[in-house]
Amino acid sequence: MDHLFHPFAGKRNTVFAKNGMVATSQPLAAQAGLDILKQGGNAIDAAIATAAALTVVEPTSNGIGGDAFALVWVKDKLHGLNASGPAPKSISADKLKEAGHKQVPAFGVLPVTVPGVPAGWVALSRKFGKLPLKDVLAPAIRYAEEGYPVSPILGKFWGMAHKKFKETYTSEEFAGWFETFAPGGEAPKIGEMWSSPGHASTLRAIADTEADSFYKGELADKMDAFMKQHGGYLSKEDLECYEVEWVEPLGAHYKDYDVWEIPPNGQGMIAQMALKIFEQTGDAKWQDADTLHRQIEAMKLAFTDGKAFITEQGEMPVDPEHLLSDDYAKARAEKITDEAMLPEPYELPRGGTVYLAAADGEGNMISYIQSNYMGFGSGIVIPGTGIALQNRGHDFSLDETHPNYLKPGKRTYHTIIPGFLTKDGKAVGPFGVMGGYMQPQGHFQVVSSTVDHLLNPQATLDMPRWQWIEGKTVHVEPEFPNYLVQALIRKGHTIQILPDGGSFGRGQIIWRDPETGVLQGGTESRTDGAVAAW
Repeated sequence: MDHLFHPFAGKRNTVFAKNGMVATSQPLAAQAGLDILKQGGNAIDAAIATAAALTVVEPTSNGIGGDAFALVWVKDKLHGLNASGPAPKSISADKLKEAGHKQVPAFGVLPVTVPGVPAGWVALSRKFGKLPLKDVLAPAIRYAEEGYPVSPILGKFWGMAHKKFKETYTSEEFAGWFETFAPGGEAPKIGEMWSSPGHASTLRAIADTEADSFYKGELADKMDAFMKQHGGYLSKEDLECYEVEWVEPLGAHYKDYDVWEIPPNGQGMIAQMALKIFEQTGDAKWQDADTLHRQIEAMKLAFTDGKAFITEQGEMPVDPEHLLSDDYAKARAEKITDEAMLPEPYELPRGGTVYLAAADGEGNMISYIQSNYMGFGSGIVIPGTGIALQNRGHDFSLDETHPNYLKPGKRTYHTIIPGFLTKDGKAVGPFGVMGGYMQPQGHFQVVSSTVDHLLNPQATLDMPRWQWIEGKTVHVEPEFPNYLVQALIRKGHTIQILPDGGSFGRGQIIWRDPETGVLQGGTESRTDGAVAAW
């Protein structure tokens, strides 16, 4: 592989292995996946084990009550899984507006949509897994039951969330969150042990019944009763009717590579649109201000159009293939000048998500992502179960002219996106960058660093990142070269240097050498990331 070595070595070394690899944001979760590989499981089993463990060891970013997406490479074919859930059948925009809401709230029972995570685990296991789901979920159950010491970045964000929630989660419906995640009235500190027996019991029920308990049985009854008690719309009927969707991955050609994303309702195609627009503007030069300017402008155009058009397939006012066409890319690239433009502005909130990549010695690879959104999600935890429910409904619009208008049973615009790279029909590997609306911008930067600048996985992830926010505002990390900051300011950009690396996403990468089968993995230095390999 021609991007094994580069003068920019990164903050850590790229990890090499042959038999299997798991890269994610928590060492204990990565190790859980590796253990499953060593027990005879494949990459898909390892991904499920890691994902389940992440609901326990990184609850600040995901949970059992969230959504998931996956791109799975098996036998030289890429498969797509959409395990995102729809709005409840009994909700409507009119009902919320009649109750005095101008937008779907961010927290509480109202933004809760049907959770897709457990059904996603089961679907992946049934279609591609080698081991029983009971075996695969065993590490996560053990961590929930026996506890684990809280890691540094996890402890930081957990403490920040608790401080905020003490002021905002004041009504009775949020009591379950504090009972679960702030036992004794405080969030667990870095290095302290935390366990969740209810979480363990729920995971065991999901494993024993292949999620039937969650969607049709006792756990579904508990969620239904809680929602009825507190004025929510999610019902047992919504849960019983839910099914994941296997989808055809959406590909876009960039240079000599194909970049793959899940089709809408996910926002992955924004990264593809930006790459194709940027490709029309000229060469990509290393640490070059003009190159960076054109990348930011391409991302602005892609995001402006993506936010205007992307929603559930069938509801979009424009064909996704058109937005990925050369004609579209050329037309939008013509809008880019030497000065920063002012597109239609969008307020881009932060998000909370976990991403993992896994590969095995047989050639199977998976790009997997799951989230509760905005950290802990809705703030709703069903008492005694550890089920923290997501708040994806917050992204629906109450404006009936908007493509993402709230309708019963509709899936919202979705921020979480797994990525995958191929070349000449062969797998290069899975990649992803979690973090709300940073995600397609992270995907764009990962692909450019890999394809344009030949950086290895770890160096790619360690590159200082930028994030377009709205208008002419761009956030950059403190390590961002000052000469580039000054040059961008001269081109009309408003540059803000942010000290908090959490807002710039957290990524993982695994590439495979097509000739030798050797795996090379990188993990996120901005979090408690780890690559477990053998």
